[in-house]
Amino acid sequence: MVLKRIEDKLTVCKVAEISDIDLDADLFFIGKTDEELSLVCRTEDTPENTVERDDGWRGFRIQGTLDFSLIGILSKLSGILAEQKIGIFAVSTYNTDYILVKEENYERALTVLAAEGYTIV
Repeated sequence: MVLKRIEDKLTVCKVAEISDIDLDADLFFIGKTDEELSLVCRTEDTPENTVERDDGWRGFRIQGTLDFSLIGILSKLSGILAEQKIGIFAVSTYNTDYILVKEENYERALTVLAAEGYTIV
């Protein structure tokens, strides 16, 4: 399985209004529930008016399109990283999964996954 690095530094935050988000940005994930409006974006695209924010994230994605019938892909990756005491923030899209780790764990996470047979590009 191929994992593609995301070169951008990322921020995970909560915002008050969707209008605070730059919907023209190249990379972002929005999650909205009855309790919060969450945003993952490139750090330089983080809105000024965040309710809370956590900088210092880096990420990678599972390359290609994952079929919905595939089971356990995210579980296996997160399990490998958990064994190394590396926490994750996972985001899924229609096509694939993205895994974010804190910047200080990024290179170690990729090294561990490469040692487990994953190809890093």
